[in-house]
Amino acid sequence: MALPFLVLYLTRALAIAPSRAALALTVYGIASFAAMPVAGRLTDHFGPLTIIKISLLFSGVSLLIYPLARNFASILVITFLWGVLSESVRPPSLSIISDATTAARRKPAFALNRLAINLGMSIGPAIGGILAHISFRLLFFIDGATSIVASMVVLLAPWPPISPASSRVSALSASELGGAEELGRELEADSIEPLAPSRPVADLRAFRDPHMLYFLAAVVPVQIVFFQVTSTLPLFLVRYLRLHESVYGLVFTVNTLIIVALEVPLNTVTARWVHHRTLALGAILYAIGFGSFGLVTRVPGIVACVVVWTFGEMIFMPGSAAYASEIAPPARRGEYMGLYTMSFSIAFSAGPWIGAQILQRWGSHILWAAAFASGSFSALLLTRIPAAEQS
Repeated sequence: MALPFLVLYLTRALAIAPSRAALALTVYGIASFAAMPVAGRLTDHFGPLTIIKISLLFSGVSLLIYPLARNFASILVITFLWGVLSESVRPPSLSIISDATTAARRKPAFALNRLAINLGMSIGPAIGGILAHISFRLLFFIDGATSIVASMVVLLAPWPPISPASSRVSALSASELGGAEELGRELEADSIEPLAPSRPVADLRAFRDPHMLYFLAAVVPVQIVFFQVTSTLPLFLVRYLRLHESVYGLVFTVNTLIIVALEVPLNTVTARWVHHRTLALGAILYAIGFGSFGLVTRVPGIVACVVVWTFGEMIFMPGSAAYASEIAPPARRGEYMGLYTMSFSIAFSAGPWIGAQILQRWGSHILWAAAFASGSFSALLLTRIPAAEQS
């Protein structure tokens, strides 16, 4: 609820200059970047449920005390703490989904997780807008309270034991195990040559894993394209095409409705597709969808572009999370998911600035051509990712 209204709160309620208020968002992004790998390592050490409970509880507390900060320095400090605590929930959330599912079910599981996130993002800002109209302080108090309630739910819920270091082989029947072994031999025979001559044992660290580093280098260009949604796309629609602001709202409506209706069944159908083809397809749909904005001027064409990149999003997002979880050693899955989520922080920090510079200097046609090129480059790199180990 609170984050979308942070700049409005700082400028209207506290009369802070817009440029300084925007700095608070930058600090939040830096906090997110710093939190991801640390939260991932802590997840592996203490377990995902512990980190989720701590993150929800203390991020809620930070929201409750946020309105007490009155000078700009204290606002930046508490914003940084809020960002670290709030964003630390992401790596353990992805890790626990990975640990609770088999490889064949991870894409639909991550799609279901994204469904929950999109439902929350469709409801939260709407409620937040009502609360902000009544009182910005009430907005922070209610948002903080919901996080604390969520931590209590996680604390009291009867969770089955989930051990990332344990094998699920014992849960397989003999026929399933034989099928898995046969599939493994087929994958080994058909897989693309690995980027490194050999893969170390299961304690491999994410920052030294060439497979993971190559994967991250491959996904960041298309992630940068994705974050044009909240930066250059509204400028393009309103300032360059001179359309009403409601058209930008329509972008989110179309995107969310398609995701809610189709993402889980789509990923159920594509659950057994090989990763390099799935991710390359998602990236190229991103490229086509965003690149086509340079060819349209009216609302029907804009909606068509949104539909195309939404299908790319539905394929790419769950697929990339599933791949990151499957190349991770089970005992270090939190660390890998932390590094994976950190790539989004990098793209979030760099993407809007890069897009704005291109739009300002060379115009919208060059911007969307660059988006097409960036997404296509990711697609090309993703065709070369090594096969993931199925676990």
